[in-house]
Amino acid sequence: MRGSTPSCEKGVQRYGGNTSCVVLERPGVAPIILDMGTGLRFFGRTHDHTTPFAGTALVSHLHWDHVQGLPFFSPVLAEGARLEIVAPATDHEGGGLDADSAIRTFLGPPFFPVSLDALRGDITVRSTPEGPFSVGDARVTSAEVPHCGRTLGYRIDVAGMSIGYVPDHQQPGPDATEVAPGVLELVRDVDLLIHDAQFDAADFAAKSDWGHCTVEYAVHVAAQAGARRLALFHHDPSHDDESIDALTAAARLLGNELGVEETFAAAEGLTVAMEAPKPVETAPRPVDAAAPTLLIDG
Repeated sequence: MRGSTPSCEKGVQRYGGNTSCVVLERPGVAPIILDMGTGLRFFGRTHDHTTPFAGTALVSHLHWDHVQGLPFFSPVLAEGARLEIVAPATDHEGGGLDADSAIRTFLGPPFFPVSLDALRGDITVRSTPEGPFSVGDARVTSAEVPHCGRTLGYRIDVAGMSIGYVPDHQQPGPDATEVAPGVLELVRDVDLLIHDAQFDAADFAAKSDWGHCTVEYAVHVAAQAGARRLALFHHDPSHDDESIDALTAAARLLGNELGVEETFAAAEGLTVAMEAPKPVETAPRPVDAAAPTLLIDG
């Protein structure tokens, strides 16, 4: 939910301060985790530890704020747990490592005292396939997204619903509205688009090459793709709750003008029911619903 680094100031408690982690949950089906930021630790606390964990994590890229929750995910510290991590190989500037080698590089001395193999669960890492692939009965598609270093967006089609996940997205320039064709194709007509909304206009003017976009640009991406609902995600760590309220209100007005049915700000602990359009509402965890649900823990 929060971009770049965790934030714990008093003014960010309502939206939360953990970094990127979204979970697609359905009763009786292994969860699909989108990114493994510090929010992954909090998702782990909801797991029933009487049964071994099993699930798949789809990682957009290997920056710290998207992977640093892995060694603190308590379910994989237990025997019998199974976690498959699917992540992009790094580009040439990132050393040209496959996903497994890259994760083993940062998760181990001297960067971290514990290695991947020291976690008791069965953790496998593979590079994201070039074409569509299956995770259980879900169809997953990925596409390159402009950012700093190799970054993927994901689309999940399951149970008649579609979710697009583009947490880090470089806006081409100030006031730009053009979107990379591959990104638009990836999230075309999704029921829910979870999209980078880190900057306001002043932020972008000062940090235009940091790999992110404005809240306004996120709305344009959703509108051009025909996304039905837009979740503003990856909030700047310096934006307090009131700032996000104001940015979301402006984004909602623009979304209404451009034909986006619903625009809202992602918040830690928010559960979004993936079914017929209705107002977004929070719900106690775990959610017992037949339709897919998304849990935002960071």
